Amino acid sequence: MSVLIASFYFFYFALIGVHVIFVPKILSMVGYAPAAIGVIFASAPLVRFAIPFLFLRGFKLSQKTFFSALILMGLGAAGFYPALEHFWPLLMANILFGIGLALILPYIEVIALEQIGKERYGKIRLFGSFGFIAIALVLVKYLSTPYVGIAFLIVMALITMFFGALIGWRERHSPSDECGASHEECRFSIRNHIPLWIGFFLMQVSFGPFYNFFTIYTTDHGVSLDTTVWLWSFGVIAEIIMFYFQGKLLRRNLHALLWITAFITTLRWFLVALFPNSLVVLFASQSLHAFSFALFHTAAISVLFSLYKARRLSQQFFFGISYGLGGFVGALGAGVVYQYAPAYLFIAGAIAALGATLAFLMNNR
Repeated sequence: MSVLIASFYFFYFALIGVHVIFVPKILSMVGYAPAAIGVIFASAPLVRFAIPFLFLRGFKLSQKTFFSALILMGLGAAGFYPALEHFWPLLMANILFGIGLALILPYIEVIALEQIGKERYGKIRLFGSFGFIAIALVLVKYLSTPYVGIAFLIVMALITMFFGALIGWRERHSPSDECGASHEECRFSIRNHIPLWIGFFLMQVSFGPFYNFFTIYTTDHGVSLDTTVWLWSFGVIAEIIMFYFQGKLLRRNLHALLWITAFITTLRWFLVALFPNSLVVLFASQSLHAFSFALFHTAAISVLFSLYKARRLSQQFFFGISYGLGGFVGALGAGVVYQYAPAYLFIAGAIAALGATLAFLMNNR
């Protein structure tokens, strides 16, 4: 199973790489304004936020649901091709794509934590980082037209569907049985840990400028697309190193790791905001991706894995509130800020990350 999960991570995050690094630039090439790009990229996170609430109404993340999500993701990716130059059809395709993504990764993450454990998780998850960096280095050489990038998106989605389906067929543990007979213990609520969830939300809001506009931001400041891809790749290399060696750090206070990594993220966005033309500073800021993504992500899902008996549901809400609602606000806000006050794009991200730091500190008291 470890080989299948590693292969899934490789192609899933290669797919994310195409979507995050290149699709914003592709939309800009086609003629979309920054605010329109922000709306399109805000739609999928909004769906991610809404979906977890279905589980509180009795909806189950069964194998059947998982396979349906794989199909929706594939259909959404395929829809990008005919819809690329038409705002509303493209928005709908991105929403379908987002629904699929919202259901797929939490299902796989729990399987990985159950079968691999938090200390070995990073050594499997790093294959996703390899996929992200590999697609970045390959696609930048072939992105001659916008449709070439969309073709890459579709192929990565199909391969991700294949490995996801293999894992789904082999996984026999039913999500509805994860709490055993004690359904009272399996009740899920965020009310006892509100600062924690606020921190998750604000942390992802802070990534809105980065995930949706970093490629456009750097190229607008005179950095070539090739160099920008190397900036993305350098951040992923730092992430890979952290994933491999983070095991010992995860034996320490996980809650403290959350506020420490959030504060490092605050410093990271300030560097990008203050020195947009300095390659040395930009590469230095990208090295901090090891903390602001890799270490933070593993610490976050590990905290939830230990806090809640309803593990799949807690992971659904983590992705829904952080990557969902936080991603929605971050994408939409970044689009508006970059259109009307571009100099403050990453200042806004830094303020959000500082808010996350304070929320995690309150939760840690």
